[in-house]
Amino acid sequence: MPRPETPLLTVDVIIELLERPGEVVFIERRNEPLGLALPGGFVDRGETVTAAAVREAREETGLDVTLEGMLGVYSDPGRDPRGHTASIVFVGRASGEPRAGDDAGGVRVMPPDKAQELVFDHARIIEDYLSTGEVRFEPPFVR
Repeated sequence: MPRPETPLLTVDVIIELLERPGEVVFIERRNEPLGLALPGGFVDRGETVTAAAVREAREETGLDVTLEGMLGVYSDPGRDPRGHTASIVFVGRASGEPRAGDDAGGVRVMPPDKAQELVFDHARIIEDYLSTGEVRFEPPFVR
């Protein structure tokens, strides 16, 4: 039986900075699609999704993130113009000053409801983040 073609697995992290309550970290993407995004990326073979989330956050922002929970799973086939991906979105906390790295051309820290020109489905993710009162490792919903 041939191996099925499946969506690529990604992770995204909403990083809450302890020194700046009410604000989260966004990256300015260096590659297409250009715009603001949550830090994140592809899960490597042999890597857990939680390890990938911590790694991607560190690579793109320089922050060591502690994951607090999972917001949800986002799998709309049109969420990424480069192809079908499914993303597990985590919420984490970190201390320090973020700095752009890897494929992040810049970093911005701001209240999540002030972020404009978000790429992928990250506006929807932020909307869900703002409307939910809790996050946990058992997802409250799947998208």
